[in-house]
Amino acid sequence: MKKDWPCAPVSLQNVSPNAMRMARLLRMSRRDVLLTGMGAAVTYGVASGAAGAADAPSAPAQGADPVAAQFMAVSRLLTDRPTLDLRIGNALYAGIVQSDAGRQAQISALHDLMNKEQFSSATTFAAAAEKADPALKDVIHDILTGWYRGVADGKVVVYRSALMFDITKDAVYPKTYATGGPFYWTTQPPEVDRPTGHPALSPSKFVVEPT
Repeated sequence: MKKDWPCAPVSLQNVSPNAMRMARLLRMSRRDVLLTGMGAAVTYGVASGAAGAADAPSAPAQGADPVAAQFMAVSRLLTDRPTLDLRIGNALYAGIVQSDAGRQAQISALHDLMNKEQFSSATTFAAAAEKADPALKDVIHDILTGWYRGVADGKVVVYRSALMFDITKDAVYPKTYATGGPFYWTTQPPEVDRPTGHPALSPSKFVVEPT
């Protein structure tokens, strides 16, 4: 066994304040270690639970408007997109319904027509809807204006995520956004094929809006 060498008692008068302060910092009690470990475990468990809750699909809230789900289904068909942002959809739906008391019934009518027949595209669906009821043309305009321009009930609901910017994102960026390199606007934009299709809806009155 090693021989324990006697140690002379340390006089606090001969220890500098910095050394005393360092000694206090280096002394971590067993209680501090346990509390730190427990806190880390609890934090990790809460974070894991929050991540799991975010990944899991949210259940519809009690008392939720069933027409809102119909609105999303109709919107996916009218925009020819398999998925749309639910948060944006709920905000657009609230604005569209607020703008006209009859919009809910019209959205349900569009949903019933969609389920009655198998439409291959938004064009055939919109044409069939106007043929079934000319008044449905207005709600179709509201839905497409909401998704593509981000406007509902005359108010801006979403800007950067409006679908009109998604269509031209390879050539034109939204105002106040510059996601290209320096002087990107001086380059020749890509060629765009001229549309060859025909309008699905009958002509509407042209309204010049302020910019």
